[in-house]
Parts: sequence; structure tokens; C-alpha cells
Amino acid sequence: MKFIHTSDWQIGMTRAFLSQEAAARYSQARIDAIRALGQMAEEHGAQFMVVAGDVFESNQLSAPTLSRAISALNAVPVPVFLLPGNHDPLDASSIFRSKAFRDQAREHIIVIADSSPVAVPGVANVEVVGAPWFSKRPGVDLCAQALKALEPAPGVTRILLGHGQVDSLSPDQAQPGVVSQALLEQALAEGRLQYVALGDRHSLTNVGNSGRLCYSGTPLVTDFDEVDPNKALLVELDNDACTLMPLTIGFWDFQALQRDINGVEDLAAFAQTLDAIRGQECSVLKVGFTGSINLALAAELDALLEAQSHVFASLKRRERTTDLAVIPDALDDNAIALSGYADATWKTLLAQAATDDTATDALRLMYRLAGGAGGNDTGRGA
Repeated sequence: MKFIHTSDWQIGMTRAFLSQEAAARYSQARIDAIRALGQMAEEHGAQFMVVAGDVFESNQLSAPTLSRAISALNAVPVPVFLLPGNHDPLDASSIFRSKAFRDQAREHIIVIADSSPVAVPGVANVEVVGAPWFSKRPGVDLCAQALKALEPAPGVTRILLGHGQVDSLSPDQAQPGVVSQALLEQALAEGRLQYVALGDRHSLTNVGNSGRLCYSGTPLVTDFDEVDPNKALLVELDNDACTLMPLTIGFWDFQALQRDINGVEDLAAFAQTLDAIRGQECSVLKVGFTGSINLALAAELDALLEAQSHVFASLKRRERTTDLAVIPDALDDNAIALSGYADATWKTLLAQAATDDTATDALRLMYRLAGGAGGNDTGRGA
């Protein structure tokens, strides 16, 4: 018996660092991931799919986004079980209770509304048990609560859908909604469950040693600190065996880089790094710089970042980790020709630059405007 375990689709998510054009492509990629999951199910012979929470970014979604998401869901060729999570809890305003969702979603789209075992359509002796969220801040371990009422069922294979951080991974174990790993492992050992599909953690993560307790991660990367995103899991249960196969779904890439720039060779190497990145239009980069450079090199770096920002989905300087000293030198003075008020301003700023970052920024701007080192056309000159 095979099924796909996925979670944290967060349809409707926006990212502030993306331009309007890139944000539209990113939003569509989240919906395209649903269709990709459906194709994976067909390709690998999966009989159903479970989504372990946070199907939607929130319960307030635009009508076009919701309709496109439901259309993609309807196209999935196997039953799909949706678990409400902390982003889309099953409260009074739940998107799952909305008329639009109920009218458009087909019968094979099954929302887990409580913890009663639900038989998988078309698959004999297989049940899905869920621990849905009814608010954004539950006061109890919802998985533990679901297990309390779960009676043994010999001959039935059960999958538990849960959402939240297990206590072994949670930075704050005092939170009342933290999931007890020990209770889940006990239920697996007792045979009350055969697999626990978890969501909330966006990186593919195997919890414990049973091989039956896992976070699938998000099918499309959402942040820079995710270790193994863009994934889903193909789960195969065969008698006493459980086999997991990671599936690559998304193709967007978020990278946080750090580069030391002290000369033209360093800048050339950074430019080559950018050129070597595949799928630049789906790559989001933030780069911190350290080192010491003159105005000419600073102008080339600025021009490179400006030119490449139109190629990448996002390319921004990481101010928090940037400590790049710009120290004007004699070569900078010789590179531009100024007279009158402009020359006087240049000399005044040079005198202030050693102790005033604003003066340095003004010098960099003047240098570029005056055509130093080729002005805006110097992006690839290093």
C-alpha cells in the first residue's frame, strides 16, 4: 500500500522581498506543486495523499487563489485528506467551511474535521485518523488527544495526521500544544498506528528511530533556514515494513550567502558564482559582504547587484551581515573629472568619509553618477 505524505502547502503565501512579478510566479508555483504531487501519485502508484496541516496560508484567501487551488486539487487522481493546521484552523471562519470550498471541491477531497477514523475510499482496511486544529493556539497536545479515543483495530492499517512540533525538536517544550514524541512512538509500538504523518516543520525530517514518524517538509521552499525543503514523501507500508522515498516537488531555491570582497578577483569570483546558479528566475538570494574596497570596486559591486537583480527572483544585500569598508584612494580621485561645486563637495565628503558612513554612501553615488570606472556599465568589468 502506497501513499504520498505532504504538508505545509500554505497556498496564498506572499514574500515581502519578492517583486510583484516574482511574487505572482511564486504564488502560482505553490499551486503548481499540487499538480506535481498528483503526477507523482500517478507515476508511483500511490493510492491516496495526506496533507498534514497548513493547506492554506490563512482562512482569508482571495477568490481567484482559492479557485485555482481547488482546481488543482480536483485534478489529483487519488483521494486527498486535508488536515486543518495553525494557519488554516477549523474555526468559525475556516476556509474549509466556506461555501466556495464546499461547492467547488470534489468528493475525493476529504477534510479531517475530527479524530474519528476515516476509511480511505477504494483501499480496503486502511484508515486515516487526524488531529485537526480548531484554533491557532491549542491548549493541549492534539495528537495525544486523538490517540486517547483510538481503539485497537486488528487487520486495519492506520495513518495518523498531526501538525505541530514534537517535544524533542521544539525550542519551547512548555507550550501546551507541543506534541509528545513518546506517546506517538508508543502507539506505533502497540500497533494502534502504522505511520504518523506530521506537518509544521518545513524541512524533511525523520523523527526517532522507528522510520514511521516523519515530517514531509514543504513542497515549495518558504524561507532561508529550511534544510531540506521542496520535498514530499512516498510511503510504502507492506506487512511489517515501512519504506520512505523522498520526492522532489518544488524547484525554487532560497540562499543566504556570505562573501569577502577585497579586490577585483573577489568580485569576479562572486560574479561567476551568480552566473553558475541554475534557475536564476526561481532563485532568491540575500548576500552579506565583508572586506575593504575602494570606490571603484564599490561602484562595480553596486552595478553588478543592480543588473543581476533583474535576472534573479530576488537578489538583495544582506545588511545585517554586511561589514564592507569602502575606503576612497588615489585611484578613485584620478578616475573622475570634477570641477567647481562638485569638486568641492567631493573633497568635503572625502574628508568626512573616514568617520561618516553617510559621506561614504554619497561618494559612491557621486562616483557612479560621474562615470567613474564606466558608471553603470561596469557590472561585469571585474
